[in-house]
Amino acid sequence: MKNKRFPIAVLALTMFASIVAGCSNGNKEATSTSNTGQESTGKKVELKVWLTPQWKGVLDATEPGADYDSFLKAAAEKFSAQYKKYDAKIKVEVIAGDQRDQLLNVNLSSGTAPDVFFESVFAMGDYVHRGALVPLTDIVDDASKADIAKNYWDAVTFGKDVYFYPFQHNPGTLVYNADMFKAAGLEKFVGGPNEIKTWTLAEYDQILKGLKDNLPKDKYSNAYPMSLYAVNNQGDTWNLAYMRMFGNKFFDDKGNIVLDDANGVKAAAWLKKIKDAGYTNPGPESVSSNDANGMFRNQQLAISFTNPTLFNNTKADMASGKSTKFDVRLANIPSESGDPLSFTYVVGASVFQNKDKAKVEVAKDFVKFFSTDPELVKSSKNGIPVRSSVSKELKDVNPLFAAYDANSKYLFNFSGNVPGYSQLREVLYPELQALYTGSKSPEQVVKDYQTKGNKVIQTNKESSVIYQSK
Repeated sequence: MKNKRFPIAVLALTMFASIVAGCSNGNKEATSTSNTGQESTGKKVELKVWLTPQWKGVLDATEPGADYDSFLKAAAEKFSAQYKKYDAKIKVEVIAGDQRDQLLNVNLSSGTAPDVFFESVFAMGDYVHRGALVPLTDIVDDASKADIAKNYWDAVTFGKDVYFYPFQHNPGTLVYNADMFKAAGLEKFVGGPNEIKTWTLAEYDQILKGLKDNLPKDKYSNAYPMSLYAVNNQGDTWNLAYMRMFGNKFFDDKGNIVLDDANGVKAAAWLKKIKDAGYTNPGPESVSSNDANGMFRNQQLAISFTNPTLFNNTKADMASGKSTKFDVRLANIPSESGDPLSFTYVVGASVFQNKDKAKVEVAKDFVKFFSTDPELVKSSKNGIPVRSSVSKELKDVNPLFAAYDANSKYLFNFSGNVPGYSQLREVLYPELQALYTGSKSPEQVVKDYQTKGNKVIQTNKESSVIYQSK
């Protein structure tokens, strides 16, 4: 891998030679002004830019002094150096993900919210419904619309407007132990090392049965075919995908849950069936996603869930000797129709409402700048690029970029961009627990989830600026 990193490091030094001194490792808050080699061109505008930890460095974590704020500091310097409308001063601050909502709520109450926030859309959707963010539709250019797949734009569109500028994404897939497949005589279902394998649901049922019946017990003792978990809301997006496996669309066009139909019942019944058949780890009602991930890494599960961060960390730990090495590969979540189910967490910037129109204008200009600059967008390789052009250009850095890009046509919007989604997450797992313990039938589970979930959504619709404007 070192021979692949060297050109990226050189590119980073070439692109940002003028700002290397500003990328310090120890300071989480940095200031960048337009006074670098040019005269002030107008009114001074100071922006506060927040982000949660995404990646270290501008292009690569191996850069000297790489830290979580490196990219946005570099973007701020480059933006300010060429910006003519105002004398822009940009302060970048990294905040902890578990403090995000508390800090935002406090600062919104006091009128000191950040001007720009770089974060997962999944975590920020409720702020759109609260009216805290401004639309970005007017800064989306045709070139970006063509370069970024429609499904990513759908994920950042609330009502009729775009509220986040897509930069990168973190897709969810299945992960499987190819060695365990081969040991169970399932070689024909193994995909390539740089492929996201697609199985039909019928094939997947065959795989689960083959793993249970034929996995050598002397080599893989106390191992199960597939992970299943429901102790809390973590990793719930995979559970939401399973509920769509038989074609249920989950949300209707008005943002209401419509799980209570024949296809929704089939999905719940399938989950109960594979659990009862011993195709999953026992007791999923008391198992967390973290537990499942650990079991997979210990080769106690042949198939589990993953995203690029988890997947890369697993491979890195194998390479360093921290965990046992085995052949780990990716697969899509199957469906009865044969078309795979794919979802992702889109990451991008949003702009908060501010009474100072100049600050809003500069904030939107800054977001558009770093979200479209031909060199800065290459930093999206630290996740998975949303731009097809970047995936193609950097395919040698990560051959899976092409596979993720091809998968974009199968993406579904797991949150539906409905109001109150963070509260809605608390409704699903108790119903799944009731399903797995047998205290509720599949029919009752989907009915109760729909009733309780729609109550949450309706309550939040009453205060949503998106739904009240319709």
